Amino acid sequence: MIKEGYPASYADGFDDGCHSGKKAGGNMFEQFKKDTRRFEYDSQYAQGWSDGFRQCETEEESMQRQIRMNIEQQRYLQQKKAYEREERRHFEREVLKGIDTRGLENLK
Repeated sequence: MIKEGYPASYADGFDDGCHSGKKAGGNMFEQFKKDTRRFEYDSQYAQGWSDGFRQCETEEESMQRQIRMNIEQQRYLQQKKAYEREERRHFEREVLKGIDTRGLENLK
């Protein structure tokens, strides 16, 4: 952020806020970070922290939601395949009902 022209204090706050926002958004590998003294007395740090927290929390929540949706979609597809296999087995049993299949044993 400093290379993009942001003050160092804002960038520090944004970085700390981003880690905190990711943690709040559900990332179990992140840590809450906030220099409370600096937040109280340095308005650029406080603004950066708040901006970073909101942005990264929102991004993390979106990513977590996407992960949950992908998991649910995978479960649905697995259930659909299992249902289709069961339906096919049932259909095959119904088709063969009443047919003498004793002669088929010799094909093994």
